[in-house]
Amino acid sequence: MLILKCAACRRKLLKYYKIGQGEVHRCHKERIKKVWNLEERDGKIFCSCGNSYGIDRGTYYTMDKKAFTYSGTKTNN
Repeated sequence: MLILKCAACRRKLLKYYKIGQGEVHRCHKERIKKVWNLEERDGKIFCSCGNSYGIDRGTYYTMDKKAFTYSGTKTNN
């Protein structure tokens, strides 16, 4: 389980179940377990501070890797 935080204000964004050891390029909506800060506008997702950290692609979000940090463990499957 990973905790994603905003790179600008350090607020918690999402609790995400990450499968595999790679970088977080996409967040699949069915694997998001908890949402703290997520505002959708014009197909993008924003933190409450106004920082854009992803684009809504339907079943997943394409993440901007410079806009967030994360901590936690990834699952090897």
